[in-house]
Amino acid sequence: MKTLEQAHQEFNYEQLIQEQLVGQPNAINAYIECCQRYVGQQKTALIWEGKNGESEQWSFEQLDVASAQLANYFKSIGIQVGDCIAGLLPRTPELLITILATWRIGAIYQPLFTAFESKAIEHRVLTANTKLIVTNAEQRPKLNHVEVKHILTVNAGTNLASNEADFWQEAKQQSDQCEAVLRSFDDDFLMMFTSGTTGLAKSVPVPLKAVLAFKGYMQHAVDLREDDSFWNLADPGWAYGLYYGITGPLSLGHSIIMDERAFSVDHVVEVIKKYRVSNLTGSPTAFRMFFGFKEKFDPSIKTHLRAVSSAGEPLTPEVIHWFNNDLNVNIYDQYGQTELGMVIANHHALDHEKKVGSAGFANPGHRFAVLDANHQEVKCGEIGTLAIDFSQSPLTWFKGYGGNNRKSFVGQYYLTGDTVKLNEIGGIDFVGRADDVITTSGYRVGPFDVESTLLECAEVLESAVIGKPDPERTEVVKAFVVLKPQYQASKELDSKLQAYVRSRLSKHAYPKEIEFVESLPKTSSGKIQRNLLKQQEVAKMQTLQAAI
Repeated sequence: MKTLEQAHQEFNYEQLIQEQLVGQPNAINAYIECCQRYVGQQKTALIWEGKNGESEQWSFEQLDVASAQLANYFKSIGIQVGDCIAGLLPRTPELLITILATWRIGAIYQPLFTAFESKAIEHRVLTANTKLIVTNAEQRPKLNHVEVKHILTVNAGTNLASNEADFWQEAKQQSDQCEAVLRSFDDDFLMMFTSGTTGLAKSVPVPLKAVLAFKGYMQHAVDLREDDSFWNLADPGWAYGLYYGITGPLSLGHSIIMDERAFSVDHVVEVIKKYRVSNLTGSPTAFRMFFGFKEKFDPSIKTHLRAVSSAGEPLTPEVIHWFNNDLNVNIYDQYGQTELGMVIANHHALDHEKKVGSAGFANPGHRFAVLDANHQEVKCGEIGTLAIDFSQSPLTWFKGYGGNNRKSFVGQYYLTGDTVKLNEIGGIDFVGRADDVITTSGYRVGPFDVESTLLECAEVLESAVIGKPDPERTEVVKAFVVLKPQYQASKELDSKLQAYVRSRLSKHAYPKEIEFVESLPKTSSGKIQRNLLKQQEVAKMQTLQAAI
């Protein structure tokens, strides 16, 4: 196996373009890279599991025809190169056809997550000046009060609005020939948005150059091989699902799996076994659920599951050990953002030292740095803000929010807003978002350390840790804990959990308060919203003070 060091030394940007792409920096199309180049090879592109038990497989050839017809419809209603087309669709073949058709005509695809309500949709559509939304009958009511020029609905029925048409009815009337429009590396092909946990979500235009970076991550970090049965659990309404569940694998000519059903461990196990999944990617939320219901995992899964990759938040050691010991597979932490794609990883395809709890090292074509308050790079063992050094990262592509807002850049560095430690092996240990780090009696406590320690306890299903304002200590560590169904909250359990964390971490890091809750607030992509929990605590304190 090639080492990570070798991969960095051998990295050649110009050579990579020649080897990996059909197009060139000044003449490229995402549809060609992700579909057309594989037409004629009789390969499966999409494996679809429907919500009513149906299954379909689509070849690149079939997607070529359907996307041409839809692309011709887009052109017939006046959609231009560079316009935004949004998809408000579940994981269905129509979603993939929409994405490919959008790219084919040089337009920009904008994902709208199906859990969004009308306000979130409206903000994104207005910001991007979206010309068309493709949806289905179930999601369609969310658009009743959203101003958009065109709506295309799958199974629209008879009561169509004046600006609305039926997806298949229109597509099937069109020619199955449609030449792809060539664009440049700097032209956008995706219009993403940050999750918007604080303030309104910001737009993140993604240029075509990113296709090259997406392929690199799939090859080096995920280790996607031609004979793999691959499944990315993430929803394509979000960056990880769209970048690495659709664009990345299809650009390598690899099939993808889409399961329309809502996430459940039972469904996941069913699909993994049915398609003998060998390479699995997803979020820590999903993998924590796996661990919470580990009795559902058939021992036969270990005969084919080869590699598992996790992105979003750090994995807990207990989850990592369970995958290793019970399923006989390595699950690796990897790090990225909507603005960056995946840039740091424990790499399945490259040999390097792996540390449990670490996000790993920079992907080939990238360099990270950890900066202090003066934006100077820190030494090993020190804590600071994680940054990406754009001057030494030829695969980076982020231009700024909304195309020109570069407030997150300082000189050559992009500041991620994440607090990390540069560990003893030169990799990254995640501490928390800058605004999540707790200061108590002069000590800095990373919420993740406390959360992962709590999750080592058999009774705990999920946990979230915040700094609760305190006049004497600045903040005290407070934990919100969701128990597994078979356990009950009690003072005894409260004391037991406190004592365990204290014994594993330190006397200043253990939670002075524990509140047992039914669920934790999360973003639509499954990340815990610690900021909301903190706001609740601040509001409680203000109410108490007002009453005194």
